[in-house]
Parts: sequence; structure tokens; C-alpha cells
Amino acid sequence: MNIVFMGTPEFAVPTLEMLIKENHSVCAVVTQPDKPKGRGKKEMMPPVKEAALKHDIPVLQPARIKGDETFYKHIQSLNPDVIVVVAFGQILPKTILDIPRYGCINIHGSLLPKYRGAAPIQWSVINGDETTGVTIMYMDEAMDTGDMLLKKEMPISKQDTYGTLHDKMKWIGAEALKEALPMIEAGGQARQKQNDDESTYAPMIHKSLGELNWNQSSKALDALIRGLNPWPAGYTYYKGEIVKIWQAKPMDDTSKEAPGTILAVDKKGICVQTGQGCLVIEEIQMPNKKRMPVSEYIKGNVIDQGIMFGI
Repeated sequence: MNIVFMGTPEFAVPTLEMLIKENHSVCAVVTQPDKPKGRGKKEMMPPVKEAALKHDIPVLQPARIKGDETFYKHIQSLNPDVIVVVAFGQILPKTILDIPRYGCINIHGSLLPKYRGAAPIQWSVINGDETTGVTIMYMDEAMDTGDMLLKKEMPISKQDTYGTLHDKMKWIGAEALKEALPMIEAGGQARQKQNDDESTYAPMIHKSLGELNWNQSSKALDALIRGLNPWPAGYTYYKGEIVKIWQAKPMDDTSKEAPGTILAVDKKGICVQTGQGCLVIEEIQMPNKKRMPVSEYIKGNVIDQGIMFGI
């Protein structure tokens, strides 16, 4: 098929590579503009652009698709059979949705209609789900409401972070689209409408979400920490300074101390009372320090037992 591919981050790269490997004609890649990153603010290409250039595929980087008549006419001139969209980062207007012969197809990182929105992978971990998956769907003008064509389910382990689950799902997404492409080319007879009554929303993640509320249970706090790793990270306050929490283990053990109280500090970690059970913090990042295991940090530093986190 003649395909226009729209995507930006690393999550989209395996799907682009799959389309190329399967000898589909990817006539153009559309991605977000280069952005300055790091201390030097050097202009960095999106991962999808890097992948496209390796295969000599033309790259388009419109700052804003909606209302861009030149971009619309260019995509129209390519006469794509399908537009494949994976974590592109802009909403497609109806003018673009109507161009391809077989429609615009999206790989969404949840089992729709659950977790429509910007951050389905993070919220599946934060909410303590045991399973997730990807959905191949037809795009419409609303947010993740189009007809579904194919789903692939996968487990979420108790050790999975947003980062590890993301890296698993990007390959599952590519496999799912490979399986769905013949169905798309055949006209998508297997497509199913979503049940809006069963839909849930996965809003964008903000840094403020990472502040740990020690009145929550140890399991809920562990899930939050994992769901925000590697960005933006769970955090708390120790003697008035922000401490990032990268890895922890929930325990059923409890004490009579107030939630947030540091019960013990040893090479196993920092044991903290929560609203239900204890949380053993295993990896931290103190102010102006690198992230490291607690067992390493306490070799040259002191964490006071009896002090309360969160203040």
C-alpha cells in the first residue's frame, strides 16, 4: 500500500520500521518540528525523523497541521491508500482524515474504550491494572473514539514502570498493525464501534501528579512511582527539600506511626509508614545528586529515622 506515516517519539519507530520491512511504499513521514534539548539547547530531531532519513524517506514537519493549506495539498497529491498515525502529537482535521482511500489508522496504547486520551500507558500502571494492550482503530474527529479493528492484550507485571511497559508496547503495536493491514486493505469489515458508556479518560501527565500522599496505601504509592518512571518521577519532601523516588516495594507490615514517618533505614532501603502498609524505598535521588540505590547513598550520607517525609 501507499502509506503516509505520522509519528514523533521512539514509540512510533518500530511501526515505521515494520512498514518499510514489509515493503509498503512509505511515500512521506510527517513528524513534529525539531526541538532544542539539553543544557546547550541543541536542535534535536524526533526519533521518527531519524529513522525516516536512514531510509531516504521524505520528511515533513509542519508546526500546525490545522489550517495549513500547503500541507493539505501536498498530502493530497501523494494519494495515500492509508495514513498511519502513531503518537504524532497533533489532532488531525477532517480535511486530512478524508484524504486516504482506506482512512486514517491509529495505534492506541490501551484496550479501547478504556483510557482514551494522552497518557494511557502511564494511567494503566498508576491505577494498578493487571492487563493492558494496544488497539488498532480508525480515526475520526473526536479523541480516540473511532471504530476499532484489532486489539492485542498483554499483562502488566508488578515490576513494570511506564518506561518498561512503553518499550514492550511499541513492539506489540507494530505487530498488531502488521496483522491489521490486510484487514484494512480488504475494507475493514471487522471494524467495531466503541461503547461510549464503557469509556475512561487518561489525561496528560503533569509534574505535580508525582507528589506522594503518604495517607495512600503502599500499593497505590508503588503504582504511582512506577507509572511516573522515567517521567516526571514520584517525589516527596525531606527536611523541606524535594527527593525523587525511583523505585520502591510495597509491604503489608505496618506500625502505629503517622503516615510518612521513616521507620527504618538500612541497605534494604528506607521503610516508610503509609496509610496502609509500609513502603520500602529502594532507589532515590537527593537534591543535586544522581539517582542511586539507597544502599549506596547511605554509605556516605544519613537519612534520619523518625523524620517525616512530605514536610
